[in-house]
Amino acid sequence: MSNEYDLVILGGGPGGYVAAIRASQLDLKVAIVEKEKLGGTCLHKGCIPSKALLRSAEVYRQTKEANSYGIDVNELTLNFSKVQNRKEDIINRLHQGVQGLMKKGKIDVYNGIGRILGPSIFSPIPGTISIEHENGEENTMLIPKNVLIATGSKPRTLDFDIDGTYVLTSDEALKMEELPNSIIIVGGGVIGIEWASMLVDFGVNVTVLEYADQILPTEDKDIAKEVESQLKQRGVTVKTGIKVLSETLSKDEQVKISGEIKDKEQTFQADKILLSVGREANIDNIGLQNTSIEVKDNYIITNEYYQTKESHIYAIGDVVGSAQLAHVASHEGIVAVEHIAGKDPLTLKDDEIPSCIYSHPEVASIGFTEEEAKEQGFDVKVGKFSFQGNGKALVYGESNGFVKIIANKKNDDLLGIHMVGPQVTELISEATLAKFVDAIPWEISNTIHPHPSLSEAIGEAALAVDGFQLHG
Repeated sequence: MSNEYDLVILGGGPGGYVAAIRASQLDLKVAIVEKEKLGGTCLHKGCIPSKALLRSAEVYRQTKEANSYGIDVNELTLNFSKVQNRKEDIINRLHQGVQGLMKKGKIDVYNGIGRILGPSIFSPIPGTISIEHENGEENTMLIPKNVLIATGSKPRTLDFDIDGTYVLTSDEALKMEELPNSIIIVGGGVIGIEWASMLVDFGVNVTVLEYADQILPTEDKDIAKEVESQLKQRGVTVKTGIKVLSETLSKDEQVKISGEIKDKEQTFQADKILLSVGREANIDNIGLQNTSIEVKDNYIITNEYYQTKESHIYAIGDVVGSAQLAHVASHEGIVAVEHIAGKDPLTLKDDEIPSCIYSHPEVASIGFTEEEAKEQGFDVKVGKFSFQGNGKALVYGESNGFVKIIANKKNDDLLGIHMVGPQVTELISEATLAKFVDAIPWEISNTIHPHPSLSEAIGEAALAVDGFQLHG
């Protein structure tokens, strides 16, 4: 069986299915090949389920603190099975929504493992897609004019044996039926810190072991320092500059593992270990060897339109080594599809991509950190405003944290905006728009921010760039 398409997409995650919708809008005949469920890692094993758990953890923590708001709560208990059921309900609703979007766009969806074939009877150039079905049916052949690789990534495991009982990645952790009493999180990046925040709010004894000299190594140092301080205040043990020795892992009723800190060995013990050491591209076994596509450091090489060396084959998302974020994959997919359709799409700029961390406190950032800006040779000026001076933050009960704006002293260009504190993952959109339209701090400070609102902190930080903040 074979079918012809203008575009076949390998992978139905937020990069693949958004690209398919845009292709449909541009009157391309399009199909998606997905080996599991539409929505990909983000919907089923990443963004959505983890944020659902984080929200339950937040409500639990806030309820325990209700007395400080004048509300007495008695006999507070956590029903973790209901927490997990709520998470699954959200996933199912969104999954049904994505399926509905595919029907609306008349997008064909094939379930199975898709592989790119070399030149064959179907096509004189590489690109025919062979779909292997789990039920043992004969392979389906798709003959596309163009191919888009959007196969995503999987958790990196280093030298650990992931047994799902004592040693977990985020995939296994999301399926936990009961919370452990204690856990060691290896890796203090975005995923590790979100899990640390969530689990300590649920009452788990958490230890974070990070190889770098700071947690959240890609964030501004001031931001990372504030997050670490707040996590420690809530009971999280944080060790930085530590090399975890996987060969020392032992399992009995608990797990033990050692790490080196400044040439001294220290042993840690807990009920479980959660590995959070990044993700690696899913590019094995998809037929790249049948093409001239180039790969470097396990990532597919593309141009700014996500076109590979095979001009009719494109690649987006986690497989190309860009920021491993769902919104990045989606926008890359749109750029790729519009290029296929002969449009002139606006390409992505790294310093215009926002990133968010949904821990408590929340973190959001865009552009250069202060250290990166200086390394790039910029003479910088910095404005910083604490949420302690923001009325809405005090009313909200979360006044720790700040907004930090980094500008070029020479011409006032925005170089970076970094936030830590209440609801900053929502506030970052103003900063993203400011970067996109090439605003300067003066323009941000003269934008009227409603009072009382958390967004006032952005205006104050913009004023602070030149030392004119009003409430700090």
